[in-house]
Amino acid sequence: MLMKLQTRVTELLGIEYPIIQGGMMWVGRAELASAVSNAGGLGILTALTQPTPEDLVKEIQRCRDLTDQPFGVNLTILPSVNPPPYAEYRQAIIESGIKIVETAGGKPQEHIHEFKKYGVKILHKCTSVRHAISAQKMGADIISIDGFECAGHPGEDDVPGLVLIPAAANQISIPMIASGGIADGRGLVAALALGAEGINMGTRFCATKEAPIHDAIKQFIVSNDERATNLIFRKFHNTGRVAKNSVSDRVVEISSQLDSQFEDIRSYVSGAKGRQALETGDLDAGLIWAGQVQGLIQDIPSCHELLQRIVSDANQIIRERLNQFI
Repeated sequence: MLMKLQTRVTELLGIEYPIIQGGMMWVGRAELASAVSNAGGLGILTALTQPTPEDLVKEIQRCRDLTDQPFGVNLTILPSVNPPPYAEYRQAIIESGIKIVETAGGKPQEHIHEFKKYGVKILHKCTSVRHAISAQKMGADIISIDGFECAGHPGEDDVPGLVLIPAAANQISIPMIASGGIADGRGLVAALALGAEGINMGTRFCATKEAPIHDAIKQFIVSNDERATNLIFRKFHNTGRVAKNSVSDRVVEISSQLDSQFEDIRSYVSGAKGRQALETGDLDAGLIWAGQVQGLIQDIPSCHELLQRIVSDANQIIRERLNQFI
């Protein structure tokens, strides 16, 4: 019989297992979020995947039609010359009755403040201890701390999870979720040992049956090893970790030139081309965001199979493997 692995995270969010699906652009849709929630974790819809706030309202309802379990919505605030209407997306989330929101990106104060007025639980993603402390002061309920191994934007400090997780745990009092480099029960137990009370997985959930992306992308992730990523945007102080393909190789090559500017790589890194890659399976259409955890992913299970395996393995490690050393 599986131990529940109850933590402050499971209690706060009303979920069975302390396993959360990261909010991923073009991937965080109702099919995946509902499957994770139905499996006992917390599924997350990605607000900006939807072209308008009205479309987000429809996607939230679609997710509700697929699960009666808790799920959340990710709202990522990114620097942009022409930013999306964040306040309208925020209002759509509130009016839809969502009670769990994952925030990410810079200057989330306004959004956290407004969400808290309506009793929304806030998970805020951070890549450094100092940002975690700030988010706690702003009123975040849970910190999602991202190590350097993660897909997406790991910050500019280059601190891996083995150091970052306990360093953050030393400084904050609210619950913390470990993110980056986690794909199995070993990662869950390690995260708990380091001071986290749950885990967040992105790349691992991309390689599941319910992930709404092309099978060729899922097989690509399975076939890759831990070395198969590139760090892009380093020169522009907006580091991103993506899977290694011809596009990201070219971006790294151009960026290495002393006189290169962002305009020189803009055409390669557009979100539309990344979406094309995910939806068509063309591995060289655009960027494919993935973490070093690719080296730990060897199959494409359903979300239910994956969570059962993670929790079962974690149980076994805690009960058997660790006990033998005492």
